[in-house]
This record gives sequence, structure tokens and C-alpha cells, in this order.
Amino acid sequence: MNAGYGRVNYRLRDAIFSRQRYWGEPFPVYYKDGMPYMLEESRLPLELPDVDKYLPTESGEPPLARAKDWNTPEGYPLETNTMPGFAGSSGYYLRYMDPWNNDAYFSREANAYWQDVDLYVGGDEHGTGHLIYSRFWNMFLFDIGMVCREEPYKRLINQGKIQGRSSFVYRISGTNTFVSYGLRDQYDTTSLHADMKWWTMMCSISMHSGNGGLNTRMPNLSWRMVIYLRMGDRKDVQSKHNVQNPDDLIVKYGADTLRMYEMFLGPVELSKPWDNKRN
Repeated sequence: MNAGYGRVNYRLRDAIFSRQRYWGEPFPVYYKDGMPYMLEESRLPLELPDVDKYLPTESGEPPLARAKDWNTPEGYPLETNTMPGFAGSSGYYLRYMDPWNNDAYFSREANAYWQDVDLYVGGDEHGTGHLIYSRFWNMFLFDIGMVCREEPYKRLINQGKIQGRSSFVYRISGTNTFVSYGLRDQYDTTSLHADMKWWTMMCSISMHSGNGGLNTRMPNLSWRMVIYLRMGDRKDVQSKHNVQNPDDLIVKYGADTLRMYEMFLGPVELSKPWDNKRN
């Protein structure tokens, strides 16, 4: 029919370009009679001020509001929010090409020598967000002639995820009564994630499902105290209650031992199961 045509659309993820924290690039913005104005280029770079602590003020303002004399020389207040990672952390690799340059972000000569990054290693979720922003900045700089390569990275490797073991318990719907895995089909049950720390603490307990299951033996048992009844490997995330705090492992085995063990779990690109009983 020749009534339509195909088209590829690209969309940059929306990012709230403002953070209420200390660490970040200050906005070169000041306020006069409630209206924002940009600082003159001659006053850049605007550097972070000293603060007594990196916390919001008692009235809830960002940490930069703690700084003394966070104003222009004329006395106009400066913006107290800072830029997000979308700003500074997306183009740091270019600064590495010319770190001692006091006159510019980097020189074209240095960029012509180094050109781009040989290898980028990052998780697929992190890489998806960060690479979109990083490529955005690099392509902008390419368009204005500051960099010699349109793409910033030659090669990408996504390392695999550490897969935590998820534990489930089964609660009879509308009650605080639990049944064992083998009896779950006899009731209208809801599966719940059992927190990893509780499973670790209770794993040595042996429970037996009698005629009525756990409901006849421990009728008031809190679900957080029920041991694991079914397992499955999932991504290590807080929402699945299967996160293993590395601080605990470092105290027990040492930081270098943990790092070495993770490095030799398997090929870098593959996901690896984590089980404290085997590790």
C-alpha cells in the first residue's frame, strides 16, 4: 500500500539533573530577586565549599547550605543543589588522557594520541545507564570537534552477577499460619521471601511436616522465623531478601580472601551462584 514507513527512534533516559547531596559538581547559578542567573565563565570552575558535615541542614536544605558565605562576591546566594553522576562521571575517561592540564578539560593533542578507551568492564544494568550518558557526552564533544572519535569505547565486557539463594516460606492466605513445602498445594497459600539472615541463623533446625504441617505444631510462628522450604538461584538484590553483607564475610575471612574468591568463581562474563554453606 506504501502508506507508511519504518523509523528507528532513540530516546535518552530522563534524568533529574539535580541532587541534594554534597559530592557533585556545583551548579554555576546564583539567585537575584528570586530569579536564577548563570555565573560568568571567568568565575569558573565553581568549586565545592567547606562544610562542617555532609548532611542536610536541620531545616532540610542540601549540605551546601551549611557552607559559610556560599554567595557571589556581590552577596547573591549560590545554588545549593549539585549535579548528578550524569554530569561528571560520564566523561572522566577524557580527563585521564590529560590529567595535568590546568587550562582545559583536555587538549586535542592528548585526545588524538589516546583517542578512546580500549576496554570497558561493567555490569549490564549499570552499563546500560552509564553508557547511554557517557556516549551522549562523547558524541556531543565529537560534534563540536573536541574529540576525534565518535564512540568512546572500543570493547565492552559485562561481568556476570552474583546469584544469591532465595528462600521461600508458605503462609495460608489471610492467616499467620504456615505449611511446609510438601503440603502447600492443600491450601490457598502465598509464597514469601525469607530474609537471608534469618535463613542463615535457622538453617540448623530440622522441622517435620505432620498431618497438619507447621500450622498444628507452631500456630503462632512468625514468618521471619520459618526456615527455608524451597530454594532457587536469583540475582542478589534487597527486594529478594537474599543479599549477603560483604562486611560480615570480610570480618570472617578477610577482604583479600573475599576478592580472590570472587575472581575465581568462574569466567568473568558468567553469573555465579553464591551459597554460604558451600563457600
